[in-house]
Amino acid sequence: MPQENNLQNIDGIIGRIRLVAFDFDGVFTDNMVYVLEDGSEAVRCFRSDGIGLHKLKKLGIETVIISTEANPVVSARARKLKIHCIQDCHDKRAALEDIAREKNIGLHEIAFVGNDINDLPCLECVALPIVVQDAYPEAARTALYQTRRPGGRGAVREICDLFESVLTHKGLNNED
Repeated sequence: MPQENNLQNIDGIIGRIRLVAFDFDGVFTDNMVYVLEDGSEAVRCFRSDGIGLHKLKKLGIETVIISTEANPVVSARARKLKIHCIQDCHDKRAALEDIAREKNIGLHEIAFVGNDINDLPCLECVALPIVVQDAYPEAARTALYQTRRPGGRGAVREICDLFESVLTHKGLNNED
């Protein structure tokens, strides 16, 4: 299972990453949904993810959420975190490639964070495929890094802290 043994191997990859793209459900959330009697939904997120995303921004790394869900809760959380969000997306890889083209970033400069089989096309085409600790086995098999923390319980923050640690330790700040 990808973890500590791969950390040394991915340090060089992290140094080249210019964009981290995230799935939402199961990554920012614990993959659970509260359905209220009026049909509206609510999810649980990890508040410290915002501090982590701010760290990536300070390092010069762009971020985006790409979600298949068409749910106002996704865009509300993205607004709060000040992160660009694409939702109701049925072809995540095409969306990721469009973003890369718009920003003039190659797939070899992208990390993608996912947790399930609908994330496979993105996980399989980027330089650094990352999954959360509780990812489905099909997704986990594609990862170079698997978080210690499950989705919605600190996985996003863990990833951001990893990037900060690698980039500040090696002096590879992408702002230059």
